[in-house]
Amino acid sequence: MKTTVAIQNLKCHGCESTIAKKLHTLAGIKDIRVNTDNCTVSFSYETNDGLDTVQKELTKLGYPVEGDRNNLNTKAKSYVSCAIGRLTK
Repeated sequence: MKTTVAIQNLKCHGCESTIAKKLHTLAGIKDIRVNTDNCTVSFSYETNDGLDTVQKELTKLGYPVEGDRNNLNTKAKSYVSCAIGRLTK
């Protein structure tokens, strides 16, 4: 199945890099596309829990799905993820 989710805190290509690298490590998740222009992540998943797995991983990185809680702690995680993505790109 293929889907697109809108996420929060996506700011730049550093964020994009971190998200793409992490999602590529998840089993059954492929065809990952991160769009910084409209703050979305598109991907295909092969398992029933694929969408939930990706959403949980995005939240851990600091990029919760649009409409989910986005507190200060989550925003801070996104800045760290962004910086790591810029350094490892």
